[in-house]
Amino acid sequence: MSPILTCTDGSLYAPSVYAHSAWAAGRMGAGIQVLHVLDAHRERAQGGDLTGAIGFDASTELTEELARLEETQGRVARIKGKAILEDAEKQLRAAGVAQVGTLQRHGSLADTLEELEPTASLVVIGKRGEHADFAKGHLGGQLQRVIRTSVRPVLVAARAFKPIQRFLVAFDGGPSVMKAVEFALTHPLLQGLECHLLRVGHPDDQAMAVMDEAAAKLRASGYTVTSSVQPGVPEEVIASVVNSGGVDLLVMGAYGHSPVRHLILGSTTTTMARTCLVPLLMFR
Repeated sequence: MSPILTCTDGSLYAPSVYAHSAWAAGRMGAGIQVLHVLDAHRERAQGGDLTGAIGFDASTELTEELARLEETQGRVARIKGKAILEDAEKQLRAAGVAQVGTLQRHGSLADTLEELEPTASLVVIGKRGEHADFAKGHLGGQLQRVIRTSVRPVLVAARAFKPIQRFLVAFDGGPSVMKAVEFALTHPLLQGLECHLLRVGHPDDQAMAVMDEAAAKLRASGYTVTSSVQPGVPEEVIASVVNSGGVDLLVMGAYGHSPVRHLILGSTTTTMARTCLVPLLMFR
């Protein structure tokens, strides 16, 4: 089994990311590669660009001091990143993961994942990173970019890990969610868990036939499956069902051919991840 690629920035979500990764590794029989990316652009932004305020008469001494400051910030970021990776490995091994590797890279997370994903089986990331606004419930921009570009399933960790026994599939019949069904049939991550298929909208014969066929395949593969159709706005209905209890994991497609696709695109990109209090397993 290819390793799980676990993304960390050492934020408050990091312990949960490691716990979700360890859970997935145990079920899939996979090792874990922990990735920490040093985003040079972000580090410079944190320090601020003072050159515009200095003016054209800036002294050589001040210019050199700014260069030394930037170099120091970069060195501190590398040391911090190394400590984050060491802590991640320690927590994962304590959780029972035998094969743990660590990797620190420079660049953007999305670009780095594009390079590394082909050799991974799953990507794990937190809902929020160290620069997200927790008070306003904002999600990390890194998460949004990863979901938009990832070619592997993305497990989005909740704030705290809880045992996962039942998962809900937001079923729209589109290619992405059918990829999720195929994953459930061919990979061990979800095997043995209870499955509920939920379609939001007005049922029609063709849509129901597609969902019934998916349910039949899952049952034949050993899943206990229930299914339902509910009218309403997809994000509202799904969030209500998930947060009412009895659902430990939300599985959905990042793209589709129904209104569900708007949960991942445009101005409502973060709706489901922000309102649902469980981890999400997303397929593009």
